[in-house]
Amino acid sequence: MRFRPFVASLALLAIATAGTVQIAQAAEPEWRTGTSLLGELKYGADFKHYDYVNPDAPKGGTLNQTSEGSFDSLNPYVVQGTPASGLGALGGGQLYDTLMSQSLDQVGTNYPLIAQSVAYPDDFSWVKFKLNPAAKWHDGEPITVDDVIWSFNVLKAQSPLYNKYYHDVEKAEKTGDGEVTFTFTSGGNRELPNIMGDLVVLPKHWWEGTDASGKKRDITKPTMEIPLGSSAYKIESVVPGKTIVWSRVENYWGKDLPVNVGRNNFDHIRYEYFRDQNASWEAFKKGGFEDYRGEASIGRWMRGYDFPAVARGDVIKAMFPLRSSGRMQGFLINTRRDKFKDPKVREALNWAYDFESMSKNLFFGQYKRINSYFAGSELASSGLPSGKELEILETVKGQVPEEVFTKEFKLPVYDTPQSQRDNLRHAVQLLKAAGYDQKNGKLVNTQTGQPLTIEFLADDPSAERFIGPFMVNLRKLGIDAQIRVVDSAQYTSRLNDFDFDITTPNVVMAQSLSPGNEQRDFWSSAAADTPGSRNYMGIKNPAVDKLVDRVIFAKDRDELVAATHALDRVLLWNYYVVPQWYDDRIKIAYWNKFGMPEKQPEYTGIDPFSWWIDTAKEQALKARAE
Repeated sequence: MRFRPFVASLALLAIATAGTVQIAQAAEPEWRTGTSLLGELKYGADFKHYDYVNPDAPKGGTLNQTSEGSFDSLNPYVVQGTPASGLGALGGGQLYDTLMSQSLDQVGTNYPLIAQSVAYPDDFSWVKFKLNPAAKWHDGEPITVDDVIWSFNVLKAQSPLYNKYYHDVEKAEKTGDGEVTFTFTSGGNRELPNIMGDLVVLPKHWWEGTDASGKKRDITKPTMEIPLGSSAYKIESVVPGKTIVWSRVENYWGKDLPVNVGRNNFDHIRYEYFRDQNASWEAFKKGGFEDYRGEASIGRWMRGYDFPAVARGDVIKAMFPLRSSGRMQGFLINTRRDKFKDPKVREALNWAYDFESMSKNLFFGQYKRINSYFAGSELASSGLPSGKELEILETVKGQVPEEVFTKEFKLPVYDTPQSQRDNLRHAVQLLKAAGYDQKNGKLVNTQTGQPLTIEFLADDPSAERFIGPFMVNLRKLGIDAQIRVVDSAQYTSRLNDFDFDITTPNVVMAQSLSPGNEQRDFWSSAAADTPGSRNYMGIKNPAVDKLVDRVIFAKDRDELVAATHALDRVLLWNYYVVPQWYDDRIKIAYWNKFGMPEKQPEYTGIDPFSWWIDTAKEQALKARAE
């Protein structure tokens, strides 16, 4: 999986002992200064810096940001607790470096960070990295192969994300001075050498040490002790649940690496926490709390930016194309609940969802309907299956709905008053076929006598704005539909424990343009009962498991696309989700205090870490505010 998530990006034959010996005897593959899944590297051996950055960007100033809810941990690699902003459950966040750095302007591509070079054989059965001898922790200690091996073993053991991401990595071992080799359970997994570069490296000596009170640290538990890091920033101060301040590391070991030149320009990054989205929005309008924001609300984008700072040019709106990922956003149906195990019930919910009216009344017609788990990319299925995709689907024939082969998947359309009646009538027919009937205005299971109830779980009161119209149609069917809004910590806990009927996370299920090992964490049977996995819907489907493996072990790009189309089609026809909407643009608003490169990276759309504080603009802002 290759993407920068807001997001985020993830069964083979065992290698015999003879296979390991064979590696040593075979001709050594060449050492590379980068890896790419989709073609030639954009930057070669003369790579000095990304071509979109300003290599002479000045350092200084503070980037102010807001977050919503609260936090109670500085360890993002455990399921328990809510980690603070700047920390990431997959990847290093702002605190830790990874072996390689994901390119921001080329799909599926890595360049050196902790590792200065990488090598792997033609059969993709292993990968090895040569560490940069200059790589150091913030305490000056060198980053070692032992750190890499310890990090891999610990993360794979305790993190559901890493466990699925690196499911087919058999072992990590030291194979030379400053050299670590990862052996895979077999060859054929084209993505694994690349995504091993995403491995975050943690300081073994710190985590196995003791805190100020003499208590031994435990990486398997949440902590509010500020951890030792290795990246361009370190945590300077924390007010639990309220504020976290990051400071730039002056003597950061990797500041002159090509992937960092012209980036990481702010002296401080401050995250202030607010109760919910509305409070965060008010803080942005006031100024001084949030210097730029990605705008998720189309209503606010169209009508909300009418305050004085916008009129005088102190706040600027901008849009950038988003080409880095496909995505699924929707109402996620928890099939662990008995009432949702019948696909006809889940399909009925889809027929009750009126996107067109919501698009007109709430979204100004600006959003596109999600019709794929990979919407907005070439990986989205369409029409009827043919060619290689059909050949792949034939391997699961009899295990998937017959419509996969005979009908183009289309979502209900509410474009006329008659269509509303027809769609709801069809939903009633599906529910009757699933064993439900109306009794005294309530939809009741004819065998158990239990009414069908649905609770929508949300973490912000504003969610009622788009959940409410859906509930109105469900109530017309006799379904007792309610919404429960909880605080962010409780929401995260319930999401991790799969304690909900239907939910719609505010983090889009982003998909890279090169899907692979992370698909197990999204859809596999093994992930369905793993707390903290992204298989929120509880999918346990042998056909899906088989298709996930076809994606992971695709031999080339054409087969990868065909296998992803097949997986997408089977997921859609099982109605695990009521798809919502998406926008293929990044919408941001920012206070006019920044200097910016003339262009932004084509792949991710924007790179705020390539911006810098323009002191003249900042002073002018302050003067007008006085």
